[in-house]
Amino acid sequence: MKKTYKLIDLDCANCALKMEHAINRISGIEAASVSFMQQKMTIDFSDGADVDKIMGEVVHVIHKVEPDCEVIL
Repeated sequence: MKKTYKLIDLDCANCALKMEHAINRISGIEAASVSFMQQKMTIDFSDGADVDKIMGEVVHVIHKVEPDCEVIL
């Protein structure tokens, strides 16, 4: 299942790349991409994945890299 999320206050392309690498390591995610230019994140979840639990981890990772960045769920 693929979902796209809007990001607010993503300040730099390097941070987007760091987020993308960290998010791709989370269990239950097949692939993830973070676009600095479009201020969005696309995640392809594994079949049967607990999306709410995974998104909690994703938001935690994003705040570690960019504390001011918000994810519109």
